[in-house]
Amino acid sequence: MPTKFVDGYEIEFTGEPLPGCDQWGAYVAIFGVSDNPMHLTNLYPRQRVAADVILASEAAAEQAAERAGMRILEELRAAPAKAG
Repeated sequence: MPTKFVDGYEIEFTGEPLPGCDQWGAYVAIFGVSDNPMHLTNLYPRQRVAADVILASEAAAEQAAERAGMRILEELRAAPAKAG
């Protein structure tokens, strides 16, 4: 599973074949630091993203997942600023 590290966050993104068709799904999970150095906090549980896009290959699905992961991370980082 490809992983990208951005400012202490870990973004896992992957492309997986969808059952019953020739298309691929894009999946993302995002983790952040926690009080325990042995664990990460799951900020965005693994889920399918870009579900409205037809992805014909694993590489295309991974690229879509990476783009979505970066967008989701920006939203997560902005959320506390909105609350305060």
